[in-house]
Amino acid sequence: MLKNKVAIVTGSTSGIGLGIARALASHGADIVLNGFGDCSEINEIRTDIERDHSVRVIHDGADMSKPAAVRRLIATTIEKLGRVDILVNNAGIQFTAPVEEFPIEKWDAILAINLSAAFHGIAAAIPSMKDRGWGRIINIASAHGLVGSAHKAAYVAAKHGMVGLTKVVGLETAGSGITVNAVCPGWVRTPLVEKQISDIAAGEHISQQEAAAELLGKKQPSQSFILPEQLGETVAFLCSPAADQITGTALSIDGGWTAQ
Repeated sequence: MLKNKVAIVTGSTSGIGLGIARALASHGADIVLNGFGDCSEINEIRTDIERDHSVRVIHDGADMSKPAAVRRLIATTIEKLGRVDILVNNAGIQFTAPVEEFPIEKWDAILAINLSAAFHGIAAAIPSMKDRGWGRIINIASAHGLVGSAHKAAYVAAKHGMVGLTKVVGLETAGSGITVNAVCPGWVRTPLVEKQISDIAAGEHISQQEAAAELLGKKQPSQSFILPEQLGETVAFLCSPAADQITGTALSIDGGWTAQ
């Protein structure tokens, strides 16, 4: 389905981003991985995807907190692979605290990586997509892009902003062959969520399993974590011909979280 397409997935050396990268590769797309980590581990991930799916895979360690680096990621991809067809804005960080105690530097960092990076990537990628008359931009937002939670001022603000950005760019590119959508996951068992589980376990002196059940019980009626590969196939669907007329939307994959 995606043979000869080139996909950039930010924050894709682990977790949700890696699940998305693997799914797009399974449908034939060449992949640009992005993110930090051990160089040998990243290279192993890269070569595994190349071997398993017979696609080209490169890694770019661009720092998503730096606007120039984000825009350079797009330019470098075009230089090395000839094009950018799919941009998945997934990179994100988290910090929790009451708003009056929220560190300014944490606010700035979360807004930079979780929201501004998407803006810079989109702005840099769209001209090339318009030239080709085809493009898919998928912003990985969150259930927190649609509803709020206490102690997550920066994260919720950034994810709401991501949904708003999706709507605006969807309108601006409508009819051009480019679609822009947001995917809003509930709890996915990623390193970010593992930290929250550990914090609950430590704070309440309960097991990791009990803490995970408590986390799900508060928000996610399905009582099950979403899998990265499920999100990956959702992103692949949004890149398929079946989704040609889906743009400017926020698609919830949250086990019923926002239905409440």
